[in-house]
Amino acid sequence: MSSGTAGLLFVLSLLVVLAVAYRPLGDYMYRVYAGHRHLAVERGVYRLIGVHPDNGQRWTAYARSVLAFSAVSILFLYGLQRLQSHLALSLGRGAVPPALAWNTAVSFTTNTNWQAYSGESTMGHLVQTGGLAVQNFVSAAVGMAVAIALVRGFARRRTDDLGNFWVDLVRGIVRILLPIAFVAAILLVAGGAIQTFADPHTWTTPAGGHQTFTPGAVATQEAIKDLGTNGGGYFNANSAHPFENPTPWTNWLEILLLTVIAFSLPRTFGRMVGDNRQGYAIVAIMAIIAMASVAVTNLAELGHGGTVPQAIGAALEGKEARFGVSNSAMFASPTTLTSTGAVDSAHDSYTALGGGMLLFNMMLGEVAPGGTGSGLYGMLVLAVITVFVAGLMVGRTPEYLGKKIGSREIKLASLYFLATPVLVLIGTALAMATGAGRAAMLNKGAHGLSEVLYAYTSASNNNGSAFAGLSANTNFFNITLGLCMAFGRFLPMVLILALAGSLAGQSPVPASAGTLPTHRPQFIGMVVGVTVVLVALTFLPALALGPLAEGIR
Repeated sequence: MSSGTAGLLFVLSLLVVLAVAYRPLGDYMYRVYAGHRHLAVERGVYRLIGVHPDNGQRWTAYARSVLAFSAVSILFLYGLQRLQSHLALSLGRGAVPPALAWNTAVSFTTNTNWQAYSGESTMGHLVQTGGLAVQNFVSAAVGMAVAIALVRGFARRRTDDLGNFWVDLVRGIVRILLPIAFVAAILLVAGGAIQTFADPHTWTTPAGGHQTFTPGAVATQEAIKDLGTNGGGYFNANSAHPFENPTPWTNWLEILLLTVIAFSLPRTFGRMVGDNRQGYAIVAIMAIIAMASVAVTNLAELGHGGTVPQAIGAALEGKEARFGVSNSAMFASPTTLTSTGAVDSAHDSYTALGGGMLLFNMMLGEVAPGGTGSGLYGMLVLAVITVFVAGLMVGRTPEYLGKKIGSREIKLASLYFLATPVLVLIGTALAMATGAGRAAMLNKGAHGLSEVLYAYTSASNNNGSAFAGLSANTNFFNITLGLCMAFGRFLPMVLILALAGSLAGQSPVPASAGTLPTHRPQFIGMVVGVTVVLVALTFLPALALGPLAEGIR
């Protein structure tokens, strides 16, 4: 079988499984969040934290709960890293430096999982599993909870009740993430991923040197890092490491894990608003953008533009030989489209246009299908902006799912869309304008700018992947990237919850002859167009100076 045929089968089989999972998983998540029965273990958690699970929350209370829980998570994870040398299972690792500990604590709490360190040589077993892996679960559940709160804003009428954050958080972990991650971890172990708390092992190499390998509970962390669209790997090589991602079929499984929840949430959305056609429209928008990205990235990498790739006949630098060029590109597109950040190849070594496409994926806001929860609420904001633009075209008040999109709603949606680009562009400008920022750049010119732009795009969009030519483990980058991660996660969430509260308080508006149908191909095409145009208008100057300039010279 040729590599092209194998690559096509790889993609088609993935699409088939995602399509098959869309309805049952989406319906299951609907039942999880819409149900009124509490499991015994959930009731125990509610008693422990002093929460009455049947009490609803206004958007302000819901937002305070999100921020308070996340702040405590950051402090806990920061303290765990700083006290590592005094804890069990530390493997002799010392305390993580303050700036790096801050960066890592914010990174994992915000579902970014940016890693400015080598995991196997910096963290012990307790910090890896009791700190980082736990945050992989809870940060993903927070994103899903906020998405469900926004959907309730569309579905509910004349109320200020968006549900209970603590119930949504616990149910997301206990009923969705834990069961799927458990099964996935077993499959990864069967495929060759390791799962152990053994001490480090040292071997003598054939050349007479010594090499130390630190094992760990890799399979469990790998499962939730993909399923929760987190991305932080146990090893520095991430999903290119054979003990994290051993075979081509585990590579396929990991891509499935990082897309399956995000692609199924539109079904949950359709069920909650009482119109499954709306869910099909949203997932169609996601699929169109995702397939375009996969195609462009594959064409750029298989076309191997550049002097050296053309000389050897392939863009092999930075690619994992076990997976090849096409499967590496196939992993790279979903991981940058889903705010995951896991990598099975070096994105810095991609061709200029291939790397540029990965950068553009994140600039889209990672909505195709996006992170667990964040992809759905990001896409719904783009749908709101689209119906507003359409309303201006025909001269009538825009409506979406029976709710008017007035001045308050469009202001919140616009602020949501602008928040991340502002962080990206200010952060990049600050790094390029200061000596501390430029000193960490190993490459100059267009590619050096691309590396810095990629870093702040990745941090602000809570992705976590990186171009390797930037030495980001400095006080300057640890602090500024940490700030971008925090503001890039929590400011949009507050705006989303404010939008949800505004929508939930409205009375339903009956459909009329002037109402734009939001389940037809016309609307799907409009949202795709608005998404691409808005991103192009925002980032084209920066892209022109970076990957585009490098690719056409």
